[in-house]
This record gives sequence, structure tokens and C-alpha cells, in this order.
Amino acid sequence: MRHYAKLWTAIIAASLAVVVAGALLLRHSFGLTALSDVIQCVLLLSGTVCFIPHALRSKGRLRLFWSLLAAGIGLWFVYQLFWTYFEVWLWQDVPDLFAGDIVLFLHIVPLMAALALRPHAAEDVYGTGLRHLDFALLFVWWIYLYVLTVIPWQYVIPDGGVYGHNLNSLYTVEKLAFVVALILCYHASGSGWKSLYANFLGATVTYGISSYVANYAISRKAYYTGSLYDVPLAVSMAWFSLIGIWTRVREPRPGVTSGSPSHGVSLSRLGMIAAFSLLLFAAWALTDRTIPAPIRSFRVLATFVAMLLMGIMVFVRQRLFDRELLRLLAHSRDSVDNLKRLQAQITESEKLASTGQLVGGVAHELNNPITALLGYSDLLLCTPMTPGQKELAEKLAQHARRTRSLVASLLSFAKQKPVTISAVDLTSLLRTAVKLSEAQWQNLKVDVSTDIAQGLLLVQGDSNQLLQVCVQTIGDALLTARQQGGASVRICASREDSFAVVKISTGRAGIDAKNELLEPVDETGQDAALSGLGLTACQGILKQHHGHLSWKKDHSGVVTICIEIPISAAAAEKLNATGLPAGLQPQSSA
Repeated sequence: MRHYAKLWTAIIAASLAVVVAGALLLRHSFGLTALSDVIQCVLLLSGTVCFIPHALRSKGRLRLFWSLLAAGIGLWFVYQLFWTYFEVWLWQDVPDLFAGDIVLFLHIVPLMAALALRPHAAEDVYGTGLRHLDFALLFVWWIYLYVLTVIPWQYVIPDGGVYGHNLNSLYTVEKLAFVVALILCYHASGSGWKSLYANFLGATVTYGISSYVANYAISRKAYYTGSLYDVPLAVSMAWFSLIGIWTRVREPRPGVTSGSPSHGVSLSRLGMIAAFSLLLFAAWALTDRTIPAPIRSFRVLATFVAMLLMGIMVFVRQRLFDRELLRLLAHSRDSVDNLKRLQAQITESEKLASTGQLVGGVAHELNNPITALLGYSDLLLCTPMTPGQKELAEKLAQHARRTRSLVASLLSFAKQKPVTISAVDLTSLLRTAVKLSEAQWQNLKVDVSTDIAQGLLLVQGDSNQLLQVCVQTIGDALLTARQQGGASVRICASREDSFAVVKISTGRAGIDAKNELLEPVDETGQDAALSGLGLTACQGILKQHHGHLSWKKDHSGVVTICIEIPISAAAAEKLNATGLPAGLQPQSSA
């Protein structure tokens, strides 16, 4: 890309060298006129083409900015084609009363509209439709000024002298307005945009000076196409091309969205001032008696038409403005509602955090005496006792273990640790849970049998939390079996469709592997052991893992706990050796 930019720059420099050499070495002739006109067309075409890639690569406001710049230079190129058509194709001078002069006058309007976009600044909340209408108001206003001051001396009462004077004066005012806008943008922009605006300012000032010098030479009958007076004009044309070529190397970027509508309000005020200024022009057209009556009537008619057109635009703009206000009002109401909901959520979160801290503190305080109670009850069971005393000691040990389980669940609730997801082998995890519960079921004199699938039951989840679920449910089943007077607990694990299913049954009956989803029983009577905080915490853990826990008691009194967890699609070789926390290695089936 840089290679093409250098080549393009070299061609432009060579074109300028030809213009300077022709002005110095060639006398006033048709060849010199044709050479100068053609090179100026090439330079302006180059300037137009150089801005088009920027528009194609950009989006939104920046794309409109580059498009307006290309349109402004393109109108200047069209005017130069008209000029070349007369001087080269028709071999005659351009008429003093030339209808194409309006193209030259209007080519600055898109350039000013591009600056009004302020692509160097943060985009405000001012509505896009309102901004476009403000641009249209200013565009119509400039056309109105041209029609008011120039057109009457071209068509109503043709007068080349007054026509040229008014055209040059109005064109000078327009260029000064553009220069002021460039200076304001330069001071308000950052480093990358400053370079762009500085180059535009330099090219515009060079063009303005060349126009002033050319008009001076024309007034002294010393100007001809291709003379030294055209050299600054060609330099300004080439400068615009170089801006388009080299800005591609370090393209500035637009600002981020901002909530400030100050620029949009200023632009709206300019549009309103332009609309109301028509009243002053109408008064001037009616009271100025120094101009012929036909021109005065034409100006009054032109002002009336402009007022009608701009009045319609102001009406439409007001409707859009009202709609914009309603949209902003609705947005403000939604923001207030969202803020209230957020405040309520923060309050609830603070309450839950306080509750968690309280629960954690209480649970830690209870842990020490419960541990001591459990230790003493185990020691008591090892001493010689009567059958009645032994039964009471066993109940004491059962309730101590249950209380410890509840405290562990309280601590788990208080910590609220995030889930660490990884591939876990549920079969190994279940065997480890059975082994960890061995001391409990041996003390309770409960027979535990397992029927665990040989293949891997891979699930996605936190191995510590899933191990807690397995230990908790096995412990609750052991306590329930002991309370029911039963002597066995059966643990089965298998795959059913896309789920790993673990069923834990109390009593001597087996478990039907094809049981449907189970429903919980009433949390009363001898099944109260299944309704405590332990299984409630397990429900929460399984919900995080997209699983489900349910239990039921059939007509024969057999209580069955069912755990369902979705099977993971991960390959078995991607699992670590055991899928368990450090220090918890799988054991053989009980």
C-alpha cells in the first residue's frame, strides 16, 4: 500500500512540475490552456478518488465524513470539467454569466457538512434524523443566498459586472466560514486529527489565495489559463489528493459514544438562526430601493419560497424532536426502574452475605462440641454395656453424626464457593464415598451392598461437591435403614439414556433399574431423616450440575433415593487418573 502511495505521489509531483514548466516556458496558446485544464481535471479526479476508499473501509459517522469530502471535491471536479469543455472542446472562453458557477459555489457545502459531523469527537446522543435535517436547513440556506444575490443578475437583469462581484463576494464569505470551521475543529481534535485538519486548512488557504490572486489578475487583464496565477490553484488541488493518499497510512479513528448533546444543540441553533434570518433578508429585499423593481420582486418571491420550504423542514424537525424527547424520557424511566431493581438486588445480596457470615460463625462454634460428643460416643460403644445401654449409645452416636452432617451443610451454604467444572468418574467417586462411610455402617450394624457399572460414568462437575452429595445421601440412607429396623442398604449406579443414575435403597428389597422419576414423600414420621438440611444442600449442588435428586417410599416401606446427573461427552482418556480430589483415591467395592 505504501508503494502505491509513493507512486501516486510521484505522479502528482510530476503533474505539478509540468504545470510550473508550462507556465514558465510556454506562451499563451491553446496548447498551454489545454495542458493546464487537463492536468487540473486529473488532480481533482485524483482528489475525489483518494477519499472513496476511506468511505468504503469505514462505518457510521466516519463513512459519512469521508463520503462528504469526496462529494465536495467531486463537485469541484465537475466544475473543472465544464471549464475544460468550453476552453478545450469549444475553443472559447467561459461565459461571464455561467450557469455552472453554482456547482463551484456549492462544492464547499458538503465539506462544511463533513466538519459539522465532528468525527474527531465523541458521538453525542443527538438524534441522527435531527442532525440530517439541520444539515439540510443549512444547505438550503446557502442555496437561498446564491439565488438571492447572484441569480437575479444572471437571469432577471443580466449584468456580468454585478454578477461577478456578488459571486466572488459570496464565495469568499463561504470559504471564510469553511476556514473558521477548520480552525475550530483543529483546536478541538487530537494529534491524529490535528494533522488532517491542518492539511485541509493549508490546502483551503492556498486555494483561497489563488482565487484572490486570479481575480486580481483578471481585473487587470493579465490572467490567462496556464499562467503562473494558476500554479497556486494546482498546488491546492494536488494537496487535497495527497491528504487522501497519505491519510490511509495513519487513519484517525472516531471517538466513543458520549452522553453530551452540546454539539447537537449548537447545530440545531445554527439551523434555527438560518431559518429566522430569512425574515431579515425579506425586509431588506422589500426596503432596498437601489435595485431595479424586477430584481426586488424576484428576491421577495425567492425569500417566500425559501421560507415555505424551510418552514416545512422546521415543522418536520420539531416532530422528530418531540419523538426524540419521548424516547429519551422512556429510556430515563427504564433506567430508573433498572436502578431500583439493582438496589433491591444489592440489598438482598448484603442480607444473604450477612446471613452466610452468621451461619458460618455458628457452625464453626458448634463443630468442636459435636466432634467431642461423637468421639466420646464411639469410645462409649467400645466399653462393656447392657443391650439397653448399647442401644442408647448407638442412638447418641447416630444423632451426633447427623448433627455433624447438618453443620457441614451449613458451612457449605455459608461459603458459597463457585463450582470448579472438570470431568469426573462417578463410579470411582461413589466407591470412595462407600469406603468413607464404612465406619458408620459398621457401627450401625447395617449391611451395604453395591451394584456399580463397570464402565466409566463420566460427568462434568466439581468432584468435591459431588463426593459430598454421595457421602451425605449414603449417610442419610444408613440412618433411615437403622430407624426402620432394617439391616441393609443397596447402592446401584448405571447409565440410563444420557444420565448417570445412582439409586440408594433401604430394606431388603432390591431396586428396579427401570423405575421412573421419583417423587419426595411427606417430611414426617420415620422418614424425617431424609428431609433435613443435608439433602436440601445436595439438591442445590445437583442443580448447579444440571442434575436432580428425588426420593420415595413404596407400599412395603422401602425408601429409595435417586440421583441423576447428565453424562459428559468428554473422552475417558481426557480424565485424570481418578477424577477425585487429592488424597481421595478410589477403593474397591464394598
